[in-house]
Amino acid sequence: MGRAIAKLFCSEGASVVISGRNRDRGRKIVEELTVSGHGAVFVEGDVGDLNTNRLIIETARDNFGGIDILVPCAGTLGLGSITDISPEEWKRTLDVNLNSVYYLLHLGIPELRARGKGSIVAIGSIAAYRGFPGHAAYCASKGALVPLIRQVAMDYSPEIRANILCPGPVDTPLLRSSAKAFPDPSKAISDVAERTPMKRLGTPEDIAKAALFLACDDSSWIDGAALNIDGGVMGN
Repeated sequence: MGRAIAKLFCSEGASVVISGRNRDRGRKIVEELTVSGHGAVFVEGDVGDLNTNRLIIETARDNFGGIDILVPCAGTLGLGSITDISPEEWKRTLDVNLNSVYYLLHLGIPELRARGKGSIVAIGSIAAYRGFPGHAAYCASKGALVPLIRQVAMDYSPEIRANILCPGPVDTPLLRSSAKAFPDPSKAISDVAERTPMKRLGTPEDIAKAALFLACDDSSWIDGAALNIDGGVMGN
């Protein structure tokens, strides 16, 4: 989803700083974007660590002169029920899914304010609103994001708008990795798609288009909103 968002934002004229732990994958994405004439820089690191977020902000400021949009979208599953998941995995899941958003916004909001305006689009999950078997840490971390973003909107409007997208099942490597826990991973994925009212999984591009809308002035009167983008799952 992060890759799709970066590519779509660049196609609309943005310059982007992207981050991740996989150096080769990150550099490949940046190469694809820069060859096409877009401004793009990769920061290697774990966003669950404060210093990685500090480097992201410094890199954006040094390369592009400031920041207009923040899109925190890192995620990890941290599978296990509350009695099964280890304390270490619980902490790791909250660091990646929740604390990373705090770090990025804590450091990045002053940069947005320095420009006089800005937009924040966080990527959450419908797991903020419903439970899933063996997803205790994931649901807890995503559930906390919705009120966090609403609080950011309250504290920093009208200078900065803050909204959150809550995707349903999206065809990503994370989803396909989680399906390996089932005897027939392909069937598990197709079953998930069939259970959505729209009878398909979401695509990263579906999420990117919604993120672009919330980031730009076309949504200038939308603030503090949590938008389900899930093929109708939460409507049923």
